Amino acid sequence: MTRTDPTLFLRRVLGLDAMASGATGLLMAFAADPLETYLGLDATFTQPAGLFLIAYALGVAALALRPRPPRPLVLAVIAINVLWAVESGLTLALGWLEPNALGIAFVIAQAAVVAGFAALQAWALRPAAATA
Repeated sequence: MTRTDPTLFLRRVLGLDAMASGATGLLMAFAADPLETYLGLDATFTQPAGLFLIAYALGVAALALRPRPPRPLVLAVIAINVLWAVESGLTLALGWLEPNALGIAFVIAQAAVVAGFAALQAWALRPAAATA
């Protein structure tokens, strides 16, 4: 893939992260009871996590709108994404939650997407830092 403007690519990846996080956050915060029914994920867990994701999404969106997102803030986003993905895996592995099969698939899928965003952001940040 040829990238003529690494900063634009970084901003787009941040924007996609914000949209995905916001959508997931809204689902988890405002549909916690149906998620508990269909996924076996405890609403007392999903609702606060969803509210966190909404706030996170707003911050990442604000970062994506900046002409040159500051490297330390992007590194913080990457760290949060990595932490989220790792904690998602630990949640399942250590039995902190007991979702059904669909819930397990949901947790694994969102962790994989979040890890993918972290990888893309780290990849996009390298050339952006070199040209800044």
